[in-house]
Amino acid sequence: QVQLVESGGGLVQAGGSLRLSCAASGNIFSINNMGWFRRAPGNPRELVASFTSGGSTNYADSVKGRFTISRDNAKNTLYLQMNSLKPEDTAVYYCNVFPRYLPWGQGTQVTVSS
Repeated sequence: QVQLVESGGGLVQAGGSLRLSCAASGNIFSINNMGWFRRAPGNPRELVASFTSGGSTNYADSVKGRFTISRDNAKNTLYLQMNSLKPEDTAVYYCNVFPRYLPWGQGTQVTVSS
């Protein structure tokens, strides 16, 4: 079973930056669509950034221009560079592949203070 481990979250002031990492235990990112998701209290899990197996990227309107998704297939690692963070970005962030989702990891908490 492939496992997903997110890391890199933390507490940051508004306007700051964080770089999240998602490490997979198997070589899956090169042949699957990939995405970063987040879940804030009271809200459903939402897709914020995706990276298709063909190399195209897509972003939720709320993060366009601020977040960048990337991958390192050799390291089986997915990244999310988060700049100009806002309090509204506060959430637990998860990675996964789709459309055939793996079991969700623990996620990494991102807290942005005003």
